[in-house]
Amino acid sequence: MTGKKGFTIIELLIVIAVISILVGLALPRFKGMQDEGNIAKAKAELRTLQAAVESYYIHNNNAYPATGSSALQTALASAVPNIIDYVPTDPFSSTGADYGYVLGGTNSKFYVIYSVGSSGNGSATITSDAVVETNGSSCIYVSNAGRDAQP
Repeated sequence: MTGKKGFTIIELLIVIAVISILVGLALPRFKGMQDEGNIAKAKAELRTLQAAVESYYIHNNNAYPATGSSALQTALASAVPNIIDYVPTDPFSSTGADYGYVLGGTNSKFYVIYSVGSSGNGSATITSDAVVETNGSSCIYVSNAGRDAQP
């Protein structure tokens, strides 16, 4: 009695279907883990940038860098003493843009550094009474607003 060795087409199609279902279930989880990793990265880089901006303030006659991410990049990279070599790019920016940076409040005494977040459209500003206002539910930011604000 001789038996045939190998798989039938039906068995192969069933195996392919099961594998494709498992891959379909795993991909959304992987995307969620990737977003969580980028959120952690953005928070860590924002804390580093906040420390760099505070150091710049101390070493430059109590003045913060001018508003704008390119101004922040230039100011921090050319500061004496050297504070930071470069401003990292926002992991959520589809164009590889830097983190946003805005001065605000009375006499530009407050700042906010922000990431656009996982939705890709977040932003932040500071009102004249040193309150951070965000646009977009996924905006991630650090700021000195509120710390020195007078009621």
